[in-house]
Amino acid sequence: MTVPDARARRERVLVIAHGHPDFATGGGELAAWRLSQAYREAPGVEACWLLARVDRGRGATGAISLRREHEYLWEQSLRDWHLLRAANPHATDTGFVELLQALQPSIVHVHHVAHLGVEMLRTLRRTLPQARLLMTLHEYMAICQSDGQMVTPQQHRLCERDSPDDCHRCHPQHSPEDFWLRKRFLQQHYERVDAFVAPSEFLRQRYIAWGIAPERIHVIENGQADEAPLDTPPGINDSTRRRRFGFFGQVNPYKGLDLLLDALTRLSPAERAGLVLEINCAQLEHQTPALQARIDRLVRPLIDDGCVVWRGPYRPEELRRRLAAVDWVVVPSIWWENSPLVIQEAFSAGRPVLCSDIGGMAEKVRHDVDGLHVPVADAHAWGHRLRDCAGPAGAATWARLRAGIRRPPTHAAVARAHLGLAASAGSEQPPARTPVVIPLHPVTRTGS
Repeated sequence: MTVPDARARRERVLVIAHGHPDFATGGGELAAWRLSQAYREAPGVEACWLLARVDRGRGATGAISLRREHEYLWEQSLRDWHLLRAANPHATDTGFVELLQALQPSIVHVHHVAHLGVEMLRTLRRTLPQARLLMTLHEYMAICQSDGQMVTPQQHRLCERDSPDDCHRCHPQHSPEDFWLRKRFLQQHYERVDAFVAPSEFLRQRYIAWGIAPERIHVIENGQADEAPLDTPPGINDSTRRRRFGFFGQVNPYKGLDLLLDALTRLSPAERAGLVLEINCAQLEHQTPALQARIDRLVRPLIDDGCVVWRGPYRPEELRRRLAAVDWVVVPSIWWENSPLVIQEAFSAGRPVLCSDIGGMAEKVRHDVDGLHVPVADAHAWGHRLRDCAGPAGAATWARLRAGIRRPPTHAAVARAHLGLAASAGSEQPPARTPVVIPLHPVTRTGS
């Protein structure tokens, strides 16, 4: 009798994401969707499906529907952002279970619990005890209740670590004891995961400090399409100046667009003469009135004098055309970031990056090799950096940095790396883990 080679097994992969790029174009949503496509084409994969959360304005009905072949949408959300619990837990134990039983995936790759609910991990392990469960950590949501940013919500001060007392100061509606319980509650659910993926070493170290064992979390970068670097179209720039900058991504208080505009206003008209910032962005209309008003106040005079071109939202398929129109890509975020997809996209297109000098940005962009670092949240420093890069000496710097760019890994290579990780996770017996019983309801502090 011939014994089948376990390495030749045909995998069935389910990718679970907190959004679908047809409805939400954030970096995490795009990374999950593109990886699902790469899985589908990878050797050894029999089938791959994507299950993505969607908000159609009908609430968390729990309904799961087919978007297109191999892609499902799940109407789900959170009712408890403190403990990341689902708005419709019944749906996690009914329709979700039915889908899992019908598809019978051998690998489940979770890209988020935001909008989906951390209970999903428990359901996955109970329903598919033999499946290998991977989870990519796209930010610090389990560590920090402030949208996973590790930035104080009022002062926008960077946090180095979590602590119950510090978290209570940011969110006084929850006691330090509540935050202690929150951490244990989430860790209990994360124990169901066989292996974690961190797109940056910086994020990996943050989660090790939080409590994930080092051997359980592995760095695998997000992939990019296997395309040649872009040339600069004729007429965009002459050979002596590289003065067109591009901001790409969503607008929120942490992405630094207002900081970038402030930096330009601090330059004299002579200093910014010829310099152009193209703003390719989305979600401004969903921000607070205060942030909208600040950006409007800063951007209007800059548009009037030709320093800023507001290009607005774009579809993923439009990105390379917009990248072709700029020389530099700017990432002025005031939070740590993890592995901003825009950095990989810029490098794939052959565009050097100017970024804040912290976190995953500073890790991905090598200062004075393939980009330049700028002191975080320093409008004066950003203004001077833009001025110098747009000046006569900037063209030589641009050429040197462009030559130093390393091509990001392809989607196919990244899919193979994840499949290899899943295979190794399945070949070893996980260590025995003592379950920690944590009450579902936060403890309210009593007394003084």
